[in-house]
Amino acid sequence: MVSHLFFYQLMFLGLLWLCVMLHYAWPNECPGEEQRPSKPLPPPRQRSRDPKPFPGLTRKPPCAACAQAHAYAPQPPGCPPPRIVPTRGRPRQVDTSRHFCPHPDCPYRGWVGWGNLSANGHPSGGPWRQLHCTACDGYFLETHGTLFHGKRVTPDLLVWAVGALAEGLGIRAVARVFEVDPNTVLLWLVEVADQATAFSRYCLHDVRVTQVQLDELFALLRAVQAGEVSEAEAITRLSHSPHWVWGAIDPVTKVLLAIDVGERTLAMAQRVVHQVAKVLAPGCVPLFLTDGFKAYTTALLTHYGQWVQPARRQATGAAPKPRWMPLPGLLYAQVVKTVRRRHLVQVKHRVVFGTLERVKHVLAACGWQINTAFVERLNLTIRQHVAAVGRRVTTLCKHEAGLRQQLMLYQVYYNFCLPHASLRQPLPQPLPTHGTGSAKCWQAQTPAMAAGLTDHVWTLREVLLFRVPPWPQPAQV
Repeated sequence: MVSHLFFYQLMFLGLLWLCVMLHYAWPNECPGEEQRPSKPLPPPRQRSRDPKPFPGLTRKPPCAACAQAHAYAPQPPGCPPPRIVPTRGRPRQVDTSRHFCPHPDCPYRGWVGWGNLSANGHPSGGPWRQLHCTACDGYFLETHGTLFHGKRVTPDLLVWAVGALAEGLGIRAVARVFEVDPNTVLLWLVEVADQATAFSRYCLHDVRVTQVQLDELFALLRAVQAGEVSEAEAITRLSHSPHWVWGAIDPVTKVLLAIDVGERTLAMAQRVVHQVAKVLAPGCVPLFLTDGFKAYTTALLTHYGQWVQPARRQATGAAPKPRWMPLPGLLYAQVVKTVRRRHLVQVKHRVVFGTLERVKHVLAACGWQINTAFVERLNLTIRQHVAAVGRRVTTLCKHEAGLRQQLMLYQVYYNFCLPHASLRQPLPQPLPTHGTGSAKCWQAQTPAMAAGLTDHVWTLREVLLFRVPPWPQPAQV
């Protein structure tokens, strides 16, 4: 019988053999060297949150609008003719300072307020006055080149119909209210859009602002709503729609600087920023505030940039290539919003060009912070006054041209004819009214008046009767 001592000795030898085998089989991290205590791991490197300086571009970004700018800047054919000062007869009672001779053979053609025009009564008892040019001995109506020229309808009906379109009524609704054909209203809209575009291009220029807010809103056309696209393509269009209304506003004077419709691409951003730069005065570089759309950065850098020669880093070798850098006075900040399930969950502010201190200094004059609230509020106003971009409506346009025509009418109506409640100024003394109500204490102001572009609130009739000169006129001496 085996004793217990032998069993214990055998078990001890087995455990000893197992320990030896585990010692040789276990991997050794430092073979042939003595094991040293491991060093503590360094703390993770903290990335600097300071914005890195913009490195610049080796090439200037292209802009198609800049390449075609010469087509939208008509120049006079030569030096202006001498002014005509009437010396005989009684002083003229009819103001013709806003008119010009349209005859192509007249040397005074296109020159406004040069003294060559005089009133010649109302031919055949009509509603419009006839004007006479003493230089070429030609005659023309005061409505030449306006919406009223050649129309058989009454002027009041035409003004009311255009006003209804500007206030957000659809084309068919206007036709039903004023008992005319819808195609006639559409024809009026096309003519009004052309005149409004020329009027805005002539009057809206050399504007000095300190801030500009830009944004774009989704516009649905009739082709998408009518079911001509599949459900999957409709979802894609909602996220990357080819129909967007772009707007740029001065939040201080509320002037609508530019409005256009097109795709949400870099080329369209270049086009809108080009329109803004063309409206602003030379040398005016305001603070730009937009959403997180990246195309704005390139568009602003295109129109507000300059070539800068970097300094040498080495004494020998080729000189570094010049870089296209933003102007020193350019300030640009973005409001980046995070939306989840149609709910706003986070808002971040990002300064792209300039510094945060300079941006806050510009906004401190108005007591504001970095925001795009004013242009977003403008989007709601556009949806209320432009029938084609309203939500859940049946007045959608078929093409971008129809939507652009309504937007051009709205821009002129908003800037020159529509008083803004936040721009009203207190009167030095209250003015009594004709009725029994309280006295008038406030002076109404439009965005154009706040920006110094005009001195009165334009009526829609005045805008439609304004004859836009073919080229910019020199200042009256």
